[in-house]
Amino acid sequence: VLKGIDLTINQGEVVVIIGPSGSGKSTLLRTMNLLEVPTKGHISFEGVDITDKANDIFKMREKMGMVFQQFNLFPNMTVLENITLSPIKTKGMSKADAEQKAYQLLERVGLLDKAAVYPASLSGGQQQRIAIARGLAMDPDVLLFDEPTSALDPEMVGEVLAVMQDLAKSGMTMAIVTHEMGFA
Repeated sequence: VLKGIDLTINQGEVVVIIGPSGSGKSTLLRTMNLLEVPTKGHISFEGVDITDKANDIFKMREKMGMVFQQFNLFPNMTVLENITLSPIKTKGMSKADAEQKAYQLLERVGLLDKAAVYPASLSGGQQQRIAIARGLAMDPDVLLFDEPTSALDPEMVGEVLAVMQDLAKSGMTMAIVTHEMGFA
């Protein structure tokens, strides 16, 4: 699907990858953190060739947050548990520290009052903001967004966009895939 791609994203930049459905946008994004492995070429992240099998891709992925189109929240876990799972399991963070960080992130995305609820009781916009908080919980150097608003009703898009604009203002490096010109 992808040929001849040469993309550089500098620290603090927000890059929007736009194109019609089926054009390879999501494949490009998923290739950035090796959720899809390129058949040739290489991908450098922070000066490290992550396609080199000698490098630990799992350590590199800890520096890359991913926000999916369909939220991918665990339905059997509360919002707080969804956000703290990866920092506890992957980074070895204590439960208390992970929860403190999660509460800060919930406040940042405007959903502090939803910590104890399950994803099914949230609107699409709220679920996507929780997914963003979950992505931020690992303190990534870059956030990758795959069609972050395509599964949302038009009125929910503004909620998610406001959080993303706040992240951009704070200097978060982001790569965003979308097919919506208005969003870009």
